[in-house]
Amino acid sequence: MTITLAIDTSTSRTSVAVINDGVILWQGHRDGATEHGPALPALVLEGIKGFSIDDVVVGMGPGPYTGLRIGIAFAQSFALAREIALRGVCSLDAIAAQVNEKDFIITVDARRKEVYWARYKDGVRIGEPAVNFPSDVNGSNIHGDLYPDMKALVSLPGNITEPIYLRRPDAVATADRP
Repeated sequence: MTITLAIDTSTSRTSVAVINDGVILWQGHRDGATEHGPALPALVLEGIKGFSIDDVVVGMGPGPYTGLRIGIAFAQSFALAREIALRGVCSLDAIAAQVNEKDFIITVDARRKEVYWARYKDGVRIGEPAVNFPSDVNGSNIHGDLYPDMKALVSLPGNITEPIYLRRPDAVATADRP
């Protein structure tokens, strides 16, 4: 019996679940692209009541820098403080698990009028995630209004150790400003 805390902040939704061997014991989310900071600890506090967490799985993106960083830093801190394992998973793969088609593309809002995306064949990602304008993403079966499936997030192999940032952050050091 392994009870897993699953966290994803790669989209405009903060998602948290407590899962025991593929069965969701608790699940919650809060919507809002700038709400990850206050939403995540509140959701985790609510979700873990009465459970002894054995490991943590976190969505590693791609996603906007700040939201993604909040989820990853929280997951790392939680796992470190409890001396439990941490696994990182591509968030797009957890979204793709919901689609039952042969060839499709998953997109999520990257802001700046762009999308993060990846192509899948038979449920397996082909190539690395990318960021482009929607008009530059070519395909007929594009799914863009989905969020990570938390059961899929936990069931996927977790071998990603670095956040999937596909572009530089908006913040610029004072010394580098024009």
